Amino acid sequence: MITTNPFAALSASLPLEPGVMQAYVVLMVLLVIGGTLLDVVHKKSAQYFFEKGQALKKIAKREVNGGEKLSLAVSTLTNEVLSSSEFENPDRRFAHLFTMYGFVFFVVTTAIMIFGLPLAEGESSFFAPLFWHLGAVSICFGGSWFWFKLRADVRSDGNLWYNVHQSDIFVVSLMLMAAFALVWSFLQSITGSTSVLSLLAFVLFIASATTLFSTILWSKFAHMFFKPAAAFQKKVAVADGSRDKLPEIPDLSSAECKERYPDIPEYMGDNPPNMGLGIKREAPSHF
Repeated sequence: MITTNPFAALSASLPLEPGVMQAYVVLMVLLVIGGTLLDVVHKKSAQYFFEKGQALKKIAKREVNGGEKLSLAVSTLTNEVLSSSEFENPDRRFAHLFTMYGFVFFVVTTAIMIFGLPLAEGESSFFAPLFWHLGAVSICFGGSWFWFKLRADVRSDGNLWYNVHQSDIFVVSLMLMAAFALVWSFLQSITGSTSVLSLLAFVLFIASATTLFSTILWSKFAHMFFKPAAAFQKKVAVADGSRDKLPEIPDLSSAECKERYPDIPEYMGDNPPNMGLGIKREAPSHF
């Protein structure tokens, strides 16, 4: 099952041309692009980033050159994007990483398997179907970890696991897409591509995938594009000294700082840099 291309078996058993499936993939890509652009216009995200960048330039203490910006971009890619280092809660971070990498593998291998059709007998790739199934499992695992460990937070937020709101469209449709993909592949392997159960699972898989990629304007899908941009802009603001219009934190133990703020020892102790764990005294159990 996990090394078999389910789309090839479907195309061979039903009058479903590879071109139809390829057109569907292209349509989903266009929906993502169009939905993201509509989200940018609706939320005025691009305008916000541009205006904020212009405002910070006016108070910047130095100019960040191209080499520094490239270094900051690489840092953003490796930390905020690839490793999600900004998440303090390990549960949140691991759930996000499993879901993110599972989604990437699932989408890429789906495109590879569909655009590789039609396949002659014996030419089916071993790795693409394997990573497709593993990607779907990773999505279900990470999504369930997030939903039942973090999202269903009755103690803190009163969120029961079955309370679904508009903001949950992304994660719910993503989990359903991966789950129905696995169910469809399993049923297809034991009952055949033309069985009622297999076709029903396939229809539900396509319905959930279409929901995921067509509801960007109302879901958090576009967030994955804005998050790296915001992280990069924040790093640039620190590098050029504008610091998002926030005051620079001085060396609390320096004589100059103690002279300027003589009451620091009264509420921060004699050795401020070593004040203890503070809010990290108790490990976070929520977001």
